[in-house]
Amino acid sequence: MNYEDLGLQPIINASSAVTRLGGAPMPQQVLDAFCAAAEECVSLEMLQAAACRKIAEATGTEAGLVTAGSAAGLTLGAAAILAGYNLGRMERLPHCDDFPCEFVVAREHRSGYDHAVRAAGVRFVEVGFNEMVSNAGVRRTEPWEYEAAFGPNTAGVLYVYIPGGKPSLTEVVAIAHKHGIPVLVDAAGEIPPKCNLIDIPAAGADLVSFSGGKGVRGPQSTGILCGRKDLISSAALQMLDMDDHFELWNPPAELIDKSKLDGIPRHGIGRGLKVSKEEIVALLTALDLFVSGAYDSEVETQKGNLTTIAESLSSAPVKCELIESKNGESQPSLEIALDENQLGKTAFEVCEKLRNGTPAVYVSHGKLSEGKLVIMPLWLNDERTAGLIQRLNEELS
Repeated sequence: MNYEDLGLQPIINASSAVTRLGGAPMPQQVLDAFCAAAEECVSLEMLQAAACRKIAEATGTEAGLVTAGSAAGLTLGAAAILAGYNLGRMERLPHCDDFPCEFVVAREHRSGYDHAVRAAGVRFVEVGFNEMVSNAGVRRTEPWEYEAAFGPNTAGVLYVYIPGGKPSLTEVVAIAHKHGIPVLVDAAGEIPPKCNLIDIPAAGADLVSFSGGKGVRGPQSTGILCGRKDLISSAALQMLDMDDHFELWNPPAELIDKSKLDGIPRHGIGRGLKVSKEEIVALLTALDLFVSGAYDSEVETQKGNLTTIAESLSSAPVKCELIESKNGESQPSLEIALDENQLGKTAFEVCEKLRNGTPAVYVSHGKLSEGKLVIMPLWLNDERTAGLIQRLNEELS
């Protein structure tokens, strides 16, 4: 069965690895690994233990877990911090009326994605102001504001990682750890560059959640949670199938320390976030490719495709600018600034027409309010580039 059998026509994705358009292209090695894993059965605990070892090696952390996306990693990470090895707390989540459940978070780190953390039962305590954004001053959230918010009900800190973020992750970790408070980091889209796999956890965070799709190019519904072994163990306990006899249950010690448990928890808050054996193997295959630099050579091809697109628009009322990544590993982009007066259409209108045409084209829409279309080349090959050029010229002539 293909998309046409379902009455759907494939689109030209010029928006990169966004989930709403299907994520990143998976290399053939990843697809082959997925199919091979589907042909046999294996213990999911043992498979996640093997994944734990590989993720720990790739990230320089104590342990790791394959999750059902980075958002699932945040839910599981928050649940692990809230419950630890306490079976009663695992059973009660997301209800935390009788134990600490507050996470301190900077106001400028709030977004719709933090719903994943709140889903575990976390209640946020916001600190700081981004006065630069509100045009009310020059200051952002400062380290002392985190410390001033810590109290008896504080269970953790949520930190959303962005390059050059203030205060730095290192500063926030130092303050939190001084009070024995763990730090959960949302780093979903921060790889590439490859160095972030190690550098972000190395700042001292207790748990870090990465996307397993996007730059890693595993299945889009996978993620990586890495960090402290005891917290990864708690996360695994709250996700895996727990329908076994305690006398027979023999989980691998590198993933779950049975000696710390008086029994087996019931299915946890993360049970709906399970990951299949095929997804785990495919993600680990993609992680190997990513770490080895297998994708780096594609950047020059991507630049070539964007240059071809820009040259094809030389007679259109637009100005094109090629934006290259500073790290040399992330994909470049092409910004197309429209002369909306001469064109007689706004960038929003052009974007809408591109989506509704044949073939449908989805450009990145983050700068439409500035009158710009943004082309991301991750999915572009010769055929799709030619189709994109045709559609752009149709709408921009």
